[in-house]
Amino acid sequence: MNNYGYIKVAAAIPPVKVGDCNYNVSEIEKMIVRAEGMGIEVIVFPELSITGYTCQDLFRQKLLIDAAEMSVVKLLDFSRQLDIISIVGAPVIVGGLLLNCAIVIQCGEVLGIIPKTFLPNYSEFYEKRWFASSQDLHPTDILYAGSKIHVTPQPTIFHTYTGATFGIELCEDVWAPEPPSTQLTLAGADIIFNLSASDELIGKHTYLCNLLSQQSARTMCGYVYAGSGFGESTQDVVYGGNAIVYENGKCLNESTRFSFEPQMIVSQIDYECMRSERRNNTTFVNAQRVAREAMHKDCHSITIKDFELIRDVNPTPFIPKETDMSASCEEIFSIQVAGLAKRLVHTGCKNVVVGISGGLDSTLALLVCVKTYDKLGYDRKGIIGITMPGFGTTDRTHTNAVRLMTELGITQREISIRDACIQHFKDIDHDIDVHDVTYENSQARERTQILMDLANKENALVIGTGDLSELALGWATYNGDHMSMYGVNVSIPKTLIRYLVEYVAETSPSRATLLDIADTPISPELTPADENGDIAQKTEDLVGPYMLHDFFLYYFLRYGFTPQKIYMLAQHAFKGTFDDDTIEKWLKTFIRRFFSQQFKRSCLPDGPKVGSVSLSPRGDWRMPSDATSALWLES
Repeated sequence: MNNYGYIKVAAAIPPVKVGDCNYNVSEIEKMIVRAEGMGIEVIVFPELSITGYTCQDLFRQKLLIDAAEMSVVKLLDFSRQLDIISIVGAPVIVGGLLLNCAIVIQCGEVLGIIPKTFLPNYSEFYEKRWFASSQDLHPTDILYAGSKIHVTPQPTIFHTYTGATFGIELCEDVWAPEPPSTQLTLAGADIIFNLSASDELIGKHTYLCNLLSQQSARTMCGYVYAGSGFGESTQDVVYGGNAIVYENGKCLNESTRFSFEPQMIVSQIDYECMRSERRNNTTFVNAQRVAREAMHKDCHSITIKDFELIRDVNPTPFIPKETDMSASCEEIFSIQVAGLAKRLVHTGCKNVVVGISGGLDSTLALLVCVKTYDKLGYDRKGIIGITMPGFGTTDRTHTNAVRLMTELGITQREISIRDACIQHFKDIDHDIDVHDVTYENSQARERTQILMDLANKENALVIGTGDLSELALGWATYNGDHMSMYGVNVSIPKTLIRYLVEYVAETSPSRATLLDIADTPISPELTPADENGDIAQKTEDLVGPYMLHDFFLYYFLRYGFTPQKIYMLAQHAFKGTFDDDTIEKWLKTFIRRFFSQQFKRSCLPDGPKVGSVSLSPRGDWRMPSDATSALWLES
């Protein structure tokens, strides 16, 4: 059974009665049964969930400690026929120490007991009054709940049957300058489960979320947090019932705070994705050198259930979230502008040449040039926009190109490529009525030659308009539109370019023009228009939808996912939009083209990296131009 590198986890907040172990374990069992039925592999409960966290000096009562152990025995008997791994909290006596522990249970066995390391003893917390730290513990074998258990302060990593690894820390541990989770993740843990009992104060929840997000991001792990809720003593403080799941800093799910009802949040964590991130991050790799050796424990085998993806998959992973739209778009423009500005200042050029087609790519490049000139205080007339109508240029794109240049106040020139291409076809003995690759690429190269020669004449730089999606597919003419002196769009995918143009349109005097450009079918316009004068050569009819290709590109390049996993994710993301056969067809096209077109990326002009994915041979992606795609196509 292929789980695609996902593990299904849960953080549970059961109702609790302080000091009533029988009631508490009964409520825990109800939630375990529910989780087992949902195919959850690991479930975590709050700190001291067997007794309740707020027992105070009752923790000195042997009766309570013994009752907690008997409740664990009951839980072990209850779980004998269950595959799910349950992590509960209980006080455990080890020699002369009382430890605040997490107990890992599966199939009627205690797999491990993990003691808390950092005990809060400030403000409203008095844990050192009752508990010792794992730092006070020497490795010891104890008899607990009918089993011999080795209890140690050494980091412990549990291996699930389906391949994920996890470690455990308790509440205050994550607030420490060097949390146990740092050592655990450096030693190989994919996921950290935290049993907690953090009270609610004004502003504390936001701080907690930031803390967990940062720790998850810093250690590139999944982080599953379960905090005490309704039922704990409110003698002096209140517990809001925080359950949160993070993956590499991103919140996947969270509970409703201050609920009076039991809660269980469920998430799928992509541990394969995080392992990819760790392998690619040399800082993380180097930090592993000083990691403490961990003790490893294997969990029991489980009954494999049919895999079902339950988390949302964004069909447009390159596009900013709506909540961050304005800030993200401005940041993208700022990076592009800063890159171009440095190149202009360095070269001393105050003129740039841009081919303006009336399409998305050249529009974004022009907008970047305008923003750069405004920020540098340069005259916009130094931006020389060139329209180069050819055999396939339509009135719509030509009109939009001219109108946009006029509205933006740049220098305009129009140079037709028709006569030059006709002469070229004669020179190479090519039939002008044969609309093949020679016919198309001759036009693209003629346009590039015009831009380059005019740039020499005007002491200017040619600003490239090609984008990341075209580079991935090789949808660019080698030594044609493939070439420039600085490519401002080189790491912007097609789906994001349309989004950025529409974003600018909302506040621009050129709104109508920009929106019509965004609505125009994507085309190189290298073959004649149809009988109505409309675009006949539509890129997405030929190479496939850019929405799909950008999705494939993101997961192929960002995480190195297998084609099977990318296909599965695409099925989920595009359900109701593209059928399975369509997704499979264009995924194979993407793989074939990506491998065959690497030679174009190997001699890519300079340009700024904007997002998490780039194809620059000097940066993110270095690949032999003659590598074969066979393995990827066959898998």
